[in-house]
Amino acid sequence: MEKRTDFAKGLSIGIIMDGNGRWAKKRGLPRTAGHKKGAEVFKDITRYCNELEVASVTFYAFSTENWARPVEEVNTIMKLFGEYLTAAYDYQKENNRVVFLGDRTPLPEKFQAQMEEIETKTAHNTGTILNVAINYGGRQEIVRAAQILARRVQEGKLSPEEIDERLLSDCMYTAGQKDPDFILRPSGEHRLSNFMLWQASYSEFVDMDVLWPDFTRDDLDKAIDEFNHRSRRFGGI
Repeated sequence: MEKRTDFAKGLSIGIIMDGNGRWAKKRGLPRTAGHKKGAEVFKDITRYCNELEVASVTFYAFSTENWARPVEEVNTIMKLFGEYLTAAYDYQKENNRVVFLGDRTPLPEKFQAQMEEIETKTAHNTGTILNVAINYGGRQEIVRAAQILARRVQEGKLSPEEIDERLLSDCMYTAGQKDPDFILRPSGEHRLSNFMLWQASYSEFVDMDVLWPDFTRDDLDKAIDEFNHRSRRFGGI
């Protein structure tokens, strides 16, 4: 599709990677095969967002509810995540700043150490901010922010009357980042699924009837083009 060279520059995008299991089932494969193919798509779309000069892209990789899935499937997702951590320095070369969103404490200590190291080493990169939501839940994130502010009040560093949207935003995992311009969900589903509940208050939603392992750069172009034709009024007329 024809597009301006800057048609995505500066955008903030949230992506719910959905449909891996259904993709595998349609092909008579185990669900784990869908996650492996989805991981390849994740890497390619990450690179493409950087080429498009997208400001930030947030991938919903593993939710707090996903622990309830079959053990083999969870183990495969964690194995793929571990492989990502090992290869993450490729993204540093591409000037990505990497940020991990979510509660890390249930993850293996090795993963936690790698995540911290990656964030530190890419902190001053100026390309696309790559947010990876792992063991993440939007409600849990808001509760965590409230707890941080409650402790400050308890310590006498803050009064309840001083708490406003800015302070809450500063306590989110995405502190200092632009809220998503749009949330993209492939797979034909129409749910937010506990993803970026605070940040998405004025985001546009783009649903696409394509399973994540089949998602391509052309699909992302179409999603961005649809967003660019939306009229955003932010509560106005």
